[in-house]
Amino acid sequence: MADPIVVRDAATVMLVRDAVEGGGMEVFMLRRNLNSDFVGGAYVFPGGAVDEADRHADLERICQGRTDEAASDQLGIDSGGLAFWVAAVRECFEEAGVLLAVPTGTDDVISFADEATADRFTIHRNDVDNGRRRLIEICEEEGLRLDVDRIHYFSHWITPEGPPRRYDTRFFVAAAPPEQVPLHDDRETIANLWVRPQDALDRHAAGELDLIFPTIRNLMAIGRFDRSADLLDHARTISEVPAILPRIVHDEGGMRILMPDDPGYDDAVSAIPAGTPMPGRPGGPAIP
Repeated sequence: MADPIVVRDAATVMLVRDAVEGGGMEVFMLRRNLNSDFVGGAYVFPGGAVDEADRHADLERICQGRTDEAASDQLGIDSGGLAFWVAAVRECFEEAGVLLAVPTGTDDVISFADEATADRFTIHRNDVDNGRRRLIEICEEEGLRLDVDRIHYFSHWITPEGPPRRYDTRFFVAAAPPEQVPLHDDRETIANLWVRPQDALDRHAAGELDLIFPTIRNLMAIGRFDRSADLLDHARTISEVPAILPRIVHDEGGMRILMPDDPGYDDAVSAIPAGTPMPGRPGGPAIP
C-alpha cells in the first residue's frame, strides 16, 4: 500500500569555517526546542520546509550566480529548483541569524559588524520569522541578492516511510560569513555550537549530543575534510547527488536502519510507531 503521508520539500545548510583554535574545520549546529513536534532536543543544521513564499515566480532577480534552470537541473527536477536554495537561505536567516546575501554590485557577503546594520537586520529576521514580511521584500529594500552561487548542493535524504511527518530534504554546504555571528532564535532552537564534525560524533557516542541518522551521515561526510576550503572545493565539483531513502525495521536485533545498498533493503518495509526514539541512543529524540 502506498504511503498516504505527504512528503514535504525541505532544505538544510551546513555552515562551515576553519577553527580559530586547534585547527580543523567546524560546522554550526542548533539544538531544536525540546517541545518541538519534530526531533525535539536533537542537534541539527539550520533548515526547514520549503514554503510557498520561497517559490516566487521571479526568484532569479534576487539570486546571484544560479538560474532556476541550472538549479532544477542539479536537483533533478523539471523546474522550481531555485526555491530550495532560497529556502536554505531563509531558514538560515530565521533560525541562526545568518544571511547569505551580497549587496548589489559587490561580491562580499553582507557584514553585520556595524551595530546599526546588525540591529536593522535583527528586526528583518524577526519579521521574516513571524511571517510579517517575505525575504524577497527584505532583499529588494536593502539592495541584496542571495548568494546562491556559493551555496553548494551536497546530499539528498528522504524520511523513511512510517512517521506522520516526512521530508524530502536537500542538504547544502556554505562558508560562514566572517562578519556575521550565528545565534539560535530561542523559539524553534534553544542552543547553538560550533563543533568539529568528529567531535560532534564522539559526543553523540558518549550520550552528550542527540543526533539523528542523516545528521550523523552528513557529519561523517564533511568530517573527511580538514579545511573548509577543501570541503567547498569538493562540493563545487559534485555533479550527481543520489536520493537516500533509509528504511527502519524491527527484528530480533531491535530497531535497525537499512540503507539502499544493504542486504534485505528491497524486501524491508519500514514500520515506525509514533514516539519511537530515533536510532542513536536510548532517550534520544523521538519520531513524531
